[in-house]
Amino acid sequence: MSLDLQLSGKTAIVTGGSAGIGLATAKALYTEGVNVVIAARNQEKLEKAVADIQSLPTPGAKVISVSADLTQAESIDRVVETTLAQFGQIDILINNAGSARAGSFLELGDDAFLDAWNLKLLGYIRFVRAVVPHQKNRRDGRIVNIIGGAGRTPRPSFLPGGTTNAALLNFTRGISEELAQHNIRINAISPGLTGTECAERLAEQNAQIRGVSVEEIKAESLKAIPLGKIVKPEEIAALALFLVSDLASSITGAEILVDGGNTPGV
Repeated sequence: MSLDLQLSGKTAIVTGGSAGIGLATAKALYTEGVNVVIAARNQEKLEKAVADIQSLPTPGAKVISVSADLTQAESIDRVVETTLAQFGQIDILINNAGSARAGSFLELGDDAFLDAWNLKLLGYIRFVRAVVPHQKNRRDGRIVNIIGGAGRTPRPSFLPGGTTNAALLNFTRGISEELAQHNIRINAISPGLTGTECAERLAEQNAQIRGVSVEEIKAESLKAIPLGKIVKPEEIAALALFLVSDLASSITGAEILVDGGNTPGV
């Protein structure tokens, strides 16, 4: 049995689409024939990502970029308006932008929490709020929130990120029933340790907190993963494609962990 995702001709917005999981997902959608709009803050990285994506084979899809700061509601509106002007519809939203600082709780100020909440938590919520009316009118929509394992397994050195992720899990599940009435599905993917620039920065921050080398932090993290390997961004992208396809037409309000078995508990 071959999997036919039947995504060709659809349009997707991918936030944080200039690197890491976002870029891998944008590439995967593009090669399936999906028109892709990538949004991120760094214009230079966006231009490089667009060129990278355009070098891939595709059955007639297009890719454009929009420089946007997702802490600003007007930036999100601009991404949505640009997408509608260029492609006329928004079938898919991949919420991926956002990061948080690692640090000892007593050394982190309110700003560390507020920055994480405003960029990722409110950024995701703002984007869902902006996209859903258009999907509702068409009675079709697919949303994937890339969240993270810290929402389930709190880490003392990553509380701004953990609290953000826990809130996003609550939001994803909480809104899914309302959206289902309009044939809009929303799901979450929570990656574990993944080979991205963001993971490199967190390793460096944790090494500084503990006064050890980055190599020691990486070795400890790898040892804690039962499968003994770091997640590839392309693995998250493949799962996102499945979730936004009709093969997952009965899945909504779900969270899928991709962490090599690292999350304890049920």
